[in-house]
Amino acid sequence: MAIPRISPRKTLPLFAALALALAWAFAAPAFADGDDVVALTESTFEKEVGQDRGALVEFYAPWCGHCKKLAPEYEKLGASFKKAKSVFIAKVDCDEHKSVCSKYGVSGYPTIQWFPKGSLEPKKYEGQRSAEALAEFVNTEGGTNVKLATIPSSVVVLGPDNFDSIVLDENKDILVEFYAPWCGHCKHLAPIYEKLASVYKLDDGVVIANLDADKHKDLAKKYGVSGYPTLKFFPKGNKAGEDYDGGRELDDFVKFINEKCGTSRDTKGQLTSEAGRIASLDALAKEFLGAANDKRKEILSNMEEEVVKLSGSAAKHGKVYIAIAKKILDKGHDYTKKETERLERMLEKSIGPSKADEFIIKKNVLSTFSS
Repeated sequence: MAIPRISPRKTLPLFAALALALAWAFAAPAFADGDDVVALTESTFEKEVGQDRGALVEFYAPWCGHCKKLAPEYEKLGASFKKAKSVFIAKVDCDEHKSVCSKYGVSGYPTIQWFPKGSLEPKKYEGQRSAEALAEFVNTEGGTNVKLATIPSSVVVLGPDNFDSIVLDENKDILVEFYAPWCGHCKHLAPIYEKLASVYKLDDGVVIANLDADKHKDLAKKYGVSGYPTLKFFPKGNKAGEDYDGGRELDDFVKFINEKCGTSRDTKGQLTSEAGRIASLDALAKEFLGAANDKRKEILSNMEEEVVKLSGSAAKHGKVYIAIAKKILDKGHDYTKKETERLERMLEKSIGPSKADEFIIKKNVLSTFSS
C-alpha cells in the first residue's frame, strides 16, 4: 500500500509524520483474503462508512442459516462492485462486533442496511436477497450503473452424458452431491459445496461434482439415492461409491478430502506445511543431510530409485527432492537457507495460485533438508 507523500516541514516532527502516515494506511479498507466484500470491525466501521462513498452493509452471524444462504449472492455482489468508486459492499460479524450491530438496531440476521455517502443514518433493505435485486438497489441508491459479474462455478455439473466418463475415471477421486433444486438442505449446502470445489480447483486428481437427482432420477436410483442431499465418494479404488456420512461444514469436507485423497489444503485453498512431503523421501533427506559428501551421492541414487516407484503427483514431488539434493551437492548446504528465503520473498508478492503451490511445495521439501 502506498503511503501519501508528506511535505517536510520543520514544525512537523518526524514521529508525527510517521504517525499520520500509519494512521492513513490502517484506515484503508481491509479486504479479507479471497473476499471482495469489505470486512468491517468496531474500530474501522465509522472510518469507512459515512465517508466519501455510499455503503451497503450486511450485519450477520457465522452460525445463521439465512446468512449462509445469502453468502454466495453477497460475494457475487461484492465482486461486481469492487471497482466502483462511489460505493462499496461491506459486512459485519455481529458475534465479534456486537457494539456496532447494537448501535444500528440489528436484532436479526442477516440485516442489510444502506448508508448514503457522508451519512451514518441507515436505510434498511427490505428486498429480495438475490445478487440481482441487491445490485438494482445499490445502483438506485448510489447512482451507479454496475453490471453483475459472472463468477464461474468450480463444481462439475453431472448428467447422463458425462457421469460415467467423470465419476468412473480410475485416475480421479470424485465427491458427488445428489440434490434436488427444491430441497432446503441442498440450498443450505450449496455455498459450502461451492467453496469446497474452489479449495480443490488446482488439484487435478480431485473432482467436486453434483447431479440434479430430481431431473435425472434413473441415475439417482442406480446409486440408491432416496433423500436429498445425498453425498457419495467415488475414490480411485472403489467406483461403486461410498456414502459420505461426515459433517457438512467446509472444514469437515476439507478434512475428509485431505485424508481420502492425500491432498494437503486448508479451507482457504492454501497448501499446508505437509504438501509435497513424502515419508520415504523425508527419511532419505535426513540421511543425506547427516552424511559425508562421498556418501551423499549414494543416498541420492537411492532417492532416484525411490522416485521411480512413485506415480501421479507424488512422482512430481519426488523430483523436487532429487533437484534439491543435486543443488546441495553442487552449491553446498547454504543453498537450502538462501533458496527458502528467496521463496518466502516471492510468496509475499502477488503471484498466481499455481505458482504459489509450486513455491510452497518446494519450500516444504527444502525444510526436510534443513538441520
